[in-house]
Amino acid sequence: MYLPNHARTTFTHHKEPLTLHRTSSPSNKTSLLSICEASTPPCILNPLLFNGHLQTGWTAVSNTDIPIHYKRHTFSSERPELAGTFAVDFVVPPYAKSAPSSTDESGHDKTSALPPRTEYFEGKEFNEYCSKDDDKPLLIALHGLSGGSHEIYLRCVLQPLVEAGWEALVVNSRGCARSEITSGILYNARATWDVTQIVEWAQVTWPRRKLFGIGFSLGANILVNYLGEAGEKCPLKAAVVCSNPWNLEVGSVKLQSSWMGLNVYSRAMGTSMRALFERHIEQVSKNPRVNVEKVRGITFLHEFDRELQGPVWGYPSEGAYYRDASSSDSLCAVRIPLFAINAEDDPIAHRDAIPWIEFTTNPYAVLCTTTLGGHLSWFEWGGTRWFAKPASQFLMKMAEDIEIEPPEKVAPGPSASDLQVDGHPPPFLPMRRKMEMLPSVREKFALPGFDFSAR
Repeated sequence: MYLPNHARTTFTHHKEPLTLHRTSSPSNKTSLLSICEASTPPCILNPLLFNGHLQTGWTAVSNTDIPIHYKRHTFSSERPELAGTFAVDFVVPPYAKSAPSSTDESGHDKTSALPPRTEYFEGKEFNEYCSKDDDKPLLIALHGLSGGSHEIYLRCVLQPLVEAGWEALVVNSRGCARSEITSGILYNARATWDVTQIVEWAQVTWPRRKLFGIGFSLGANILVNYLGEAGEKCPLKAAVVCSNPWNLEVGSVKLQSSWMGLNVYSRAMGTSMRALFERHIEQVSKNPRVNVEKVRGITFLHEFDRELQGPVWGYPSEGAYYRDASSSDSLCAVRIPLFAINAEDDPIAHRDAIPWIEFTTNPYAVLCTTTLGGHLSWFEWGGTRWFAKPASQFLMKMAEDIEIEPPEKVAPGPSASDLQVDGHPPPFLPMRRKMEMLPSVREKFALPGFDFSAR
């Protein structure tokens, strides 16, 4: 019998999914698809929220709380061409509210109120935290557009993992979650540099831990771009992405093509990004490519990307930015187990932007789509979010049940400059269009009188 709140679940994958070995017996093989299917319970949602708009809109009125506590540390970028700082929030046991102080353990200003249940590490706390010598799995999380570690959709995945003994941290995009921007560099949809630094740092700091990743919405797009850039050398053992917008240009066109998309979702996201800009205007406005009045005059998200992201990063239009920052091609270069979860009625990460065919070409990736769910919603009766179950269960199965070998050291792949290979066109390089902010590129797009490293 058909029930409107019972979503149909579909898996899209390679015809020969990645083979995995169980820890109980290496000879006992399974597949990535089998793990994804076993991790995914029936999708039975709140019958009163029977479409993507209602599901997505409910996020604004839901009062469910998940008390995850964080301690914050401010990192400085190790890449001079991307100078600046970014905040990382580490999940810690519950603590009593301490007396406020004016600076964090690194001397950075902390007079602005942090999100609930978030404090800076004090004194030697961070060094003590990093000195742990254990083999607990560690989850590295990336939030959505203008969000942060405080987002409830993120905490609903962290909770079951932390209760199971996992460690976790959230990489906040520059300027998000009440963090400060200390240079003229904000972030964009392919800003992989900070998560790259944190993954490498975590690998050195806790060499016995298995590292995993999860991304939500824009953070999912960034994470897949990172996975594609890292390729076979990726230190993460597996990853999950939820409500990834995948093809940003298609998603933008879809948003603008309907009244709800333009006047509700795009307007709301444009407003949140303009507010983020205003909060950090002193630093961001130092970039000579930023026209403050034009940015202040935007209404919709694509206008923000046209007036700020395009000029700052050297793109001639928001379309060029979207095409370059999309993760749909990056999917082809992923070489660790990846589980993607999308709702087909998502009004923001539209189903037409999902790289359906690309999923069938990569044995390392499996896509789970549901006919209902909205954007980062999937609300069940009682307020819980369904997607937290397959996401957390997949990660736990990969950590506990699957023998994960370290990434192989491989020789560099073919260069994008190779125009011919044995008289034929070179193989497709999924990451070849990605603008890399290296010194050579900075010189090509040099800005007279502007130093990206200026603080």
